[in-house]
Formats: sequence, structure tokens, C-alpha cells
Amino acid sequence: MLKAYKCLYRKYPDIMIFTHEIESFLEEDLGYNDVSCKLVPERNVEATIFAKEDCTLAGLDIAAAIFEYFGINYSTEHEDGEMLSQGGIIFSLSGSSLSILRAERLTLNFLGHLCGIATNTRKCVDIARKHSDVRIACTRKTTPGIRRYEKMAVIAGGGDPHRFNLTDTIMIKDNHVKLMGVEGAIMSAKQKAGFTQKIEVEVESTADAIHAARSGADIIMLDNMEPSEVTDTIDRLREENIPEHVIIEVSGGINMENLNDYAKTGADVISMGSLIHRSRWIDISLEITE
Repeated sequence: MLKAYKCLYRKYPDIMIFTHEIESFLEEDLGYNDVSCKLVPERNVEATIFAKEDCTLAGLDIAAAIFEYFGINYSTEHEDGEMLSQGGIIFSLSGSSLSILRAERLTLNFLGHLCGIATNTRKCVDIARKHSDVRIACTRKTTPGIRRYEKMAVIAGGGDPHRFNLTDTIMIKDNHVKLMGVEGAIMSAKQKAGFTQKIEVEVESTADAIHAARSGADIIMLDNMEPSEVTDTIDRLREENIPEHVIIEVSGGINMENLNDYAKTGADVISMGSLIHRSRWIDISLEITE
């Protein structure tokens, strides 16, 4: 049976990481002749992990799993989603000097990357909240192999994970429409979908949006439209009396610079690949204190 680590005390959904994943990450980082860590004497030490800039925390469960793998004692007063000021201590550690040094880079890489995504997401959510209750969601533009961690960081920042994979929702994109047409693609999706799966259609015009709504789409994504086009399309859809359960999503080229304009359109969801691929790592450090 695969062994998995997860922390059960957090209010945010747990991230489960399997032992073989940790070992795969460590194999990449430690290699086969780790001289640098073995230079230091093997003894019990204490250390702290702290943020060198303001941030929103994410990835604490992953860090805790790495510490548990190495037998490092750890404590924290924080949870994913909390705001932390510059200089704030994320973890206090105690244990083998060799183990702490070997866990250092892997832990800091995860924390720096995931806190960066959570911080970027929180800023975008705060911008949108000035105008409406629109959901800020990420996309499948993620780093292969660590998608679930990146999407959990979006959740920690107050965002929505959207689809974790292709199974979650049937999304009819532009190339599907080119091959089958809107109505044909939706009809085929309805025949193949399980009763729990929603059908989302990506459109680039008001006419196709109306067509998708009339054909029974559950979610209509307005792709690569200017804010004014989005507002006009939503108004037209309302005039068509589309069912209340139909969700209107906007996507394509949306970032922190133009988010204000899209948040005013009346859309239900704004999906942004930039939540992840344009996030900047947070500077996080480990320091042995004894």
C-alpha cells in the first residue's frame, strides 16, 4: 500500500502527497553523492522557516509532509490562506542537522512557489471584490506533475480551482466547435456525459453564446472578448431568458491590469491562467538558530 502524508488539523482541504512523490523530488535534488549536507556534524539543531516579504500562505501541508518523512519535529501557528508579514515565522523546526539540510531546498521551493500563487490570487480576488461577487478561477495552465498543489494554492488565496482534469467537466473548446459546430458538439456531449458532469462551451461571439444557451449548455465561456463585448453579450443572453442555472464565464488575456474592467461586466466567473503562470515566487528562507 502506498503511504501518504497529510495534516488533518487545517481548515482548508488537505493536500495528500505520497511517499514515492517525496522520494522522487528528493532523488532529483539530492542526487547520488550528497557531500555538501554531510559536511556538517550530525547533531540535533533548531531552525526556523520565515518569509522575507509579505505574502499569503500556501503549501504548509506539503512542507509538513516533508518534515514527517525526515523525522523532523515542526510546529506552526499558521494555516493556508493566512496573510503573513515580512519576517513572520512559518515553521519552527528541531531535529537532525543532516535531515534539515536535506529537506531545506525542496521545502522552500514548494513554499515559495505556492505562496506566490496564493498571494497573486488574493490580490486578484481583492480587486474583483470591489465590484462584485464574481469568482476568480484558475485554468489547466499548470506545471505538469504538481497541478493539484498549484490549484490548492489558488484555493488558499481565495480563488476557485476550476477543473482539476478533463474528467471534471466536459468543455467544448474552439477546435471542437470547428469540427462539429456548437449544437453538434453539445448534442454529442449530452449523449456521453455522466449525470454529474456539466457541459461548458467556449464561444467567441454573441451569436454563438445564444446558440450554446439554447442548445442546453450549463456553462458558457466568453473567450477573448473585450469587457464591453462581454457586457453586451450578457445583456443579450438575459433578453433571451436563459435558465438561471447557466453560468457565464469570461476568459482569455485577463490579468491584474485589466481585471477591474472584467469584474464590472456581470459575469459569474473570471478564469485567469495568469493566477499561476504569472505568479512570482515568494522569498522564503530557512535559518538554523542553534
